[in-house]
Amino acid sequence: MKALAAFVLLVLVCVPASADVKLPGIFGDNMVLQRDMKVPIWGWAAPGETVTVRLGDAEAKATAGQDGRWQVRLGPLPALGPLELTVRGTNTVTLKNVLVGDVWICSGQSNMEWTVAASKGAPQEIAAADYPDIRLFTVQKKVLDQPLQDVAGAWVACSPRTVGSFSAVGYFFGRDLRESLDVPIGLINTSWGGTPAESWTSREALKSNEAFQPILDRYEAALKDSPKTMAEYKEKLKEWGKVAYFEDPGNKGFGLGWADPGYDAADWQEMQLPTFWERVGLNIDGVVWFRKELAIPQDWAGKDLALSLGPIDDTDTTYFNGVQIGSTGMDTANWWQAPRRYTIPARLAKPGRAVIAVRVYDRWMSGGFGGIPADMVLVPRDVDTAKAISLAGPWLHKIEASREQPASLPPQPMDPSGAGNPWLPSGLYNAMLHPLMPFGIKGAIWYQGESNADRAYQYRELFPAMIRDWRGAWGQGDFPFLFVQLANYMNLQQQASEDTAWPELREAQLMALSLPNTGMACAIDIGEANDISPNGI
Repeated sequence: MKALAAFVLLVLVCVPASADVKLPGIFGDNMVLQRDMKVPIWGWAAPGETVTVRLGDAEAKATAGQDGRWQVRLGPLPALGPLELTVRGTNTVTLKNVLVGDVWICSGQSNMEWTVAASKGAPQEIAAADYPDIRLFTVQKKVLDQPLQDVAGAWVACSPRTVGSFSAVGYFFGRDLRESLDVPIGLINTSWGGTPAESWTSREALKSNEAFQPILDRYEAALKDSPKTMAEYKEKLKEWGKVAYFEDPGNKGFGLGWADPGYDAADWQEMQLPTFWERVGLNIDGVVWFRKELAIPQDWAGKDLALSLGPIDDTDTTYFNGVQIGSTGMDTANWWQAPRRYTIPARLAKPGRAVIAVRVYDRWMSGGFGGIPADMVLVPRDVDTAKAISLAGPWLHKIEASREQPASLPPQPMDPSGAGNPWLPSGLYNAMLHPLMPFGIKGAIWYQGESNADRAYQYRELFPAMIRDWRGAWGQGDFPFLFVQLANYMNLQQQASEDTAWPELREAQLMALSLPNTGMACAIDIGEANDISPNGI
């Protein structure tokens, strides 16, 4: 039954619901196509329908097969643009502002997922990120036990407004290429924090080597022991959550007057915002209040004020002079990274001293303000934003309730299908990589390894197998595959120890250089002994 359901899903994904010509999500306005190659462009239409694709002076035609899929190849084309791409069948699809340059896949775990906004020197880097011919595409996270044919995402031109949420490693790599090559650069970020290499490797590749059988066996055993029904899964997930998550004990700070402008906060501590509080040594899950005093200008009186605080992890309740003016909870999509924008009504906007108070609840992992200084401003809605009051800088804070962050957690229960767990072998390859093939690329950059460190010896075979797997599936030969060796983490050991997982993993990465057209960046000198994801990387 499971196999049948997967097959039906695959058919539904592959065949369009109508006769209209349709392109996969990786094709869109603002995209970058690979120069100096015959670029594959594909999609779906009615079986037997003739489809004409045109980009500049290049044109090609194809006929949709019985499964509705068609494909053409355009070019080779030099670096150029902007252009319009038109796809004509019974209908016409037009993509605008298309460039031709170099396209790179950016993949891995949290090292690659780490954003520009969370990086060292973020305000300066973001302000300077005016590169309209660098284009960014972030693949929406998804796991599946069968290969998908499409992804969700959108191409965006790089600017100070858009670059903050993008992979830092990807952006800095692309920026350097743009400056040295003087061609448009496309960056496709398909990454997921905490994931192992086997999640990014096809099932065929894993089955082809008996050294990888324990990976498949281990997951099948976990699946066998997993809940058998959704009701049982939800119950076990609830029990797991009691251990993994710090439960919000309720808003006690408001009753203590912590939002009141007249409250004496002399015993509160100072913290520079925006930041996650773990970065300043507050290694807790829980509830932390923040307060900031400011002066409302005389000419702002009686006007609606727009308050922006940037993203807050996880949830918040925000007050102005003791009155709640906004709240973002877990009923909001991606609540932990949703920008906070609230209106302070005109009746509360009085000139003189005012206090903004924010109650932040973090149930696990990072907590606090995750944006950049430019995100934190206050301004009347009808006034030029250049006249906004910056709220970045020193705030007072006090802990309402907390626990120390647990050193480890029990494994999260899997749903009955096994899908949805990013550790599913081949799960991310199926949903976040396979749908991109055979989009024309120059190469791939990869930053991963921590999640395989406890099986470092196996990584000697797994990592090269993954690289060969990607190259074979893409059909572009031995395209450049560049990766970062793990940075230093944990304290320096003065003598030999049994704990050699990370050094062994670095050695396995080094051995992958035996594959043609690979390159490795050594990062042993830029890590931090007490931070597995140093923000300088």
